Amino acid sequence: MSDDIMQYDVLIVGAGPAGLGAAIRLKQLAQEAGHEISVCILEKGAEVGSHILSGAVIDPKALAELFPDWQAKGAPLKTAVTGDEVWLLSPTGGFKLPNFLLPSLMHNDGMYVGSLGELCRWLGSQAEALGVEIYAGFSAAAPVYDDSGAMIGIRTGEMGLDRDGNPTDRHVPGMEIHAAYTLVAEGARGSLTRQLEQRFDLRAHSGPSKYALGIKEVWRIAPEKHKPGHVQHSLGWPLDAKTGGGSFLYHYGQNLVSIGFVTHLDYSNPRLSPFEEMQRFKTHPTIAPLLEGGERIGYGARAINAGGLQALPELIFPGGALIGCTAGFLNVPRIKGSHTALKSGMLAAEAAFAAIAAGRANDGLIEYVEGVKKSWIWQELELVRNVKPYLSRWGEYGAMLLGGFEMWLGTFGIKLPWTLRHRKADHETLRPAATTPAPQPIRFDGKLTFDRLSSLALANLQHDDSQPVHLKLTAPPLAISHNLKNYDAPEQYYCPAGVYEIVNRDTAPALQINAQNCVHCKTCDIKDPLQNIVWTLPEGGSGPQYAGM
Repeated sequence: MSDDIMQYDVLIVGAGPAGLGAAIRLKQLAQEAGHEISVCILEKGAEVGSHILSGAVIDPKALAELFPDWQAKGAPLKTAVTGDEVWLLSPTGGFKLPNFLLPSLMHNDGMYVGSLGELCRWLGSQAEALGVEIYAGFSAAAPVYDDSGAMIGIRTGEMGLDRDGNPTDRHVPGMEIHAAYTLVAEGARGSLTRQLEQRFDLRAHSGPSKYALGIKEVWRIAPEKHKPGHVQHSLGWPLDAKTGGGSFLYHYGQNLVSIGFVTHLDYSNPRLSPFEEMQRFKTHPTIAPLLEGGERIGYGARAINAGGLQALPELIFPGGALIGCTAGFLNVPRIKGSHTALKSGMLAAEAAFAAIAAGRANDGLIEYVEGVKKSWIWQELELVRNVKPYLSRWGEYGAMLLGGFEMWLGTFGIKLPWTLRHRKADHETLRPAATTPAPQPIRFDGKLTFDRLSSLALANLQHDDSQPVHLKLTAPPLAISHNLKNYDAPEQYYCPAGVYEIVNRDTAPALQINAQNCVHCKTCDIKDPLQNIVWTLPEGGSGPQYAGM
């Protein structure tokens, strides 16, 4: 990449399902029309898929629209779902819900278990074969605007800075990449998205963003215990009834099990540790025997959007659009978002291609918004729009009853006349530590349960220790005077990577930030009570190097 400004028809930020789907669809449309269109994808991970983490049970609906012959093309979805269970867990046992009680939307017939990272790598190869230029290891640090205020591209982050932000002998300055349209597909709580939301006031008419933290491990288990295609979800223990979340456990591949725990980030106890609840979950008598004698081979964590339709920002702005999980198209009760992300990218591509063909540039892609609202994305999310508000108001069991009833009505074409709003952002829900239960201790045995640092070894972290700290405190004293005083420093509990520690310096408590541990989950940026922690982009290529996640 040269120091000159690079120009493309369409620039895409992020090589996840949405970004790759958009790039592929653009090239398909160009081939069909006999036109040329230049498409570039910037990916902050060291390679396509290295920052992708998901369960994942994948609905192939959108993939089949993009590539009707996806199986013949060798897409890495080989394990069809063969069994589907939902459990309500207690500390010592559980109850399996009869499948006939579950609304049809919650069934996984026709789905596939696999690695979303591997699927993205395959999509990346398909995109490059069509002529898409993919630059991995380059971050989109800031938008670039023209004199009218429209977005005309991005500036990449500098590389080769020392801890104080000074250039070293390996310094590479940022450069500008311009395009007629920029599609932002950087995932949940993206740093570029935050800048665009503020610039264009994209949340003026939407509710607050809502998120959950997903923590995942991959295990290789004994062959006799493996049930390819078996899918299991649970609610209840170890979380209390007022805290949203649950587990997933998927069998796939060669004796592989994907096991994870999702905790909704509007919980109230500041000393709740989603990481420790995940470890505790594995000790349940219905789970531990499956993993005993197995080997843990992968670990990672990522925040996911959980707000639904009520939390969608404006999807477009002059010069670009938000697509995929950047916008927030996750279906919360299904715990699925890759299919909606992929479809949203395809819809944005169709709108951008039509605009460019008509000679337009750097305006609002209203056709994309119209396309989303006419698509099955909107129909699917509208059916479950009240599930997350039910969860926030009445907890797991209230949401299960009310949400299940509403989804059953939707199955018969009956739509309830109300749409509940989200009352609070996730950072507004903590109660003072003095009013909440102390955390229950957990012993890490190194066989079934593990501490944070040993887990990080499986995330294959790559951070240059000499680069600037990418986790910024807008007002450093507040970490002690507010967070520690009132909430016992919740960042030391909610971070799944041990980034934040309270240490003694000169006989006084201080917050130590171990930025090299960061897995880019963005939880700190979401949950800090005063929004004092801001996650910024580290050097391109930094962070986890997930394989098969």
